[in-house]
Amino acid sequence: MWFLFRTSLGLCLSLFACLTMAADWPEFRGPSAQGLAAQGLAAKTNVPLHWSQTENVVWRTELAGQGWSSPIVIGKLIYLTAAIPQAGSEPDKPAFDLTLLIVNADSGQLIRTVKLFSEAPAAPAIHQKNSHASPTPTCVGERIYLHFGHQGTACTDLQGNVLWRNDRLSYPPVHGNGGSPVVVDDALIFSRDGADNSEVTALDNTSGEIKWQRERAVAADKKFSFATPLLIEVAGRRQLIIPGSNVVQSLDPKTGEEIWRVIYDGYSVIPRPIYANGLVYISTGYNRPSLLAIDPTGSGDVTSTHLRWQSDTNVPHTPSLVAFGEQILMVSDKGIASSVDALTGQENWKERIGGNFSASPLLIGDRLYLLSEEGEMTILQIGAQPSVLAKNKLGERCLASPALIGSDLLIRSATALYRITNPPAAQ
Repeated sequence: MWFLFRTSLGLCLSLFACLTMAADWPEFRGPSAQGLAAQGLAAKTNVPLHWSQTENVVWRTELAGQGWSSPIVIGKLIYLTAAIPQAGSEPDKPAFDLTLLIVNADSGQLIRTVKLFSEAPAAPAIHQKNSHASPTPTCVGERIYLHFGHQGTACTDLQGNVLWRNDRLSYPPVHGNGGSPVVVDDALIFSRDGADNSEVTALDNTSGEIKWQRERAVAADKKFSFATPLLIEVAGRRQLIIPGSNVVQSLDPKTGEEIWRVIYDGYSVIPRPIYANGLVYISTGYNRPSLLAIDPTGSGDVTSTHLRWQSDTNVPHTPSLVAFGEQILMVSDKGIASSVDALTGQENWKERIGGNFSASPLLIGDRLYLLSEEGEMTILQIGAQPSVLAKNKLGERCLASPALIGSDLLIRSATALYRITNPPAAQ
């Protein structure tokens, strides 16, 4: 056993020595934070179009426990989280180890499992479409940030060695955790929208201690939401866009000071905002979501002055949006893909894909990759009217958003992580 441990550790350290500091896919929705492939990749055609459980699969790695966090990629390593039932815990009320998983990107070998927190059997219940490990890790420099909502937040180095933990920010959740954190300079920022609290928190990313906290200060019967913030820059000033129940706010990421807000009627907000064509686009959550296009140049309550348009047709509750030129592309939870004009909100087209959707779309050049909960990926060629290029079935439940590693796809299912490629002849 010691020999095996030393061999694995040696392999692990040699991989870390080869890491570059440039992250391939460093956070939820990738380097753009908006579901867009890197500019160089977008011009290529060798991203996979066809696969199955066995065809064009580089490797398939079984994952212990449960988790709907998306994988991130740093050099030759893949990082994701999982909630693994503790040995001896009761099947109907398991206790979980909340963990970081590190996978060798070339071989698919699970290199290391790092326990970060323990979740007791009496922990609050989660939604049937959620997991105890849903927020996606974030990497900046040589640090990986892991967030488990009300259960705690941690930071490790690239080897998985724990640098700090903070489990002192617990709050009563509804349906579990969801939103991923972002890093801005020396701050790690995330929302804390639960049963009776609605706020944004920033931690010092070197210590895990609180830097600032900002109450949303808006009336909402249902305060819980799960959105991931988006950092943008407008007229030389950085803004952190973060939706919650009944409000989307723009905050100064250094201080938490509110720059502007737009009020709406919605809760359990999940999609991450996007920024394109000089406008911020958000989905307002339950009960019926609206797509809002907001001019981010205002200050204070700009609901009546800077809301450029609103659409209420086929807007997703869960998947995030993606921008393609002057189109906003989306897929509803019930499987209707659509495009609206980014400047007016007028519908360009819609296409019934079929299936149910939670994963956010991935745009590679003019190809839109849509992964259903049933494990089927539909690839659309985007034009004046979309055309279906391929439909590929894994046959496993999929809620996590896909990621890219080079020109290969990473898809996480309920039980495994896949790396999918094109065969050499197809490239």
